[in-house]
Amino acid sequence: MANQSLTYRFKTANIVLKLIVINAIIFIGTGIAAVLTGTKAISLEKWFVLPHDLLDFLGQPWSLITYSFLHNDIWHIGINMLMLYWFGGFVLNLFSEKRFLAIYLLGAIAGGTFFLFINYVFPLTDPRPVVGASGAVMAIMVFMAAYAPHTEVRILRWNLKLWHIVAFFVVWDLVKFPTSGNAGGLLVHFGGALFGYFYARQLLKGKDIGSWFESFMDGVPNLFKTRKAKPFKKVHRNKTTQSQSQRSKEKVGKSDHQKRI
Repeated sequence: MANQSLTYRFKTANIVLKLIVINAIIFIGTGIAAVLTGTKAISLEKWFVLPHDLLDFLGQPWSLITYSFLHNDIWHIGINMLMLYWFGGFVLNLFSEKRFLAIYLLGAIAGGTFFLFINYVFPLTDPRPVVGASGAVMAIMVFMAAYAPHTEVRILRWNLKLWHIVAFFVVWDLVKFPTSGNAGGLLVHFGGALFGYFYARQLLKGKDIGSWFESFMDGVPNLFKTRKAKPFKKVHRNKTTQSQSQRSKEKVGKSDHQKRI
């Protein structure tokens, strides 16, 4: 019964919570496997991390996605999942889960691709394999800040614009980059941020650059599809519909979204 309850909760959870659960399970699972085998987790994950070398990557192209579901330590996954939960809520207030997942996964791909490209053109002095959801999360953050920059967020006593918060994280990464021991990870951040900004700006112009990916996901098993409870009564909808981007703009224009942390 307990297992059935957990399965039901997972199936009915939104896409943000599902991603958090999946990341947590993978993190705990790889940690346990590392302890049981007496090896470092990174050696168990070598086929799923994103290699710094382009030739190595060509031997495991799936790592352009899988690297984003692996994390180094509790702080790494904790911060990423906290940001995913918070900013993911903003996105789901305006868009479908399918679009959210498109931004998230394409952000991970963009971040990884940017890292591989920059490291190939300007090799890093201390290149390392890359892991973490930071690129995908940064894509979500910057997308939301670019799409609805004046959304207000209340932090303690202060009301801040969403773009102020995201700009702080981006500038902080830029400041750290020259002396950081994690230059590869920061490159992934930048790639995800650039993708999120471009996606939002194009969407505001009426161009959905992620529609092809959403169509692709229609053919994938419904792992991330939220199962909704059966409604108590039938609702008749008006046949006249608006595009999702238009509805999202109206939501942003009518009210400011506020959250407390």
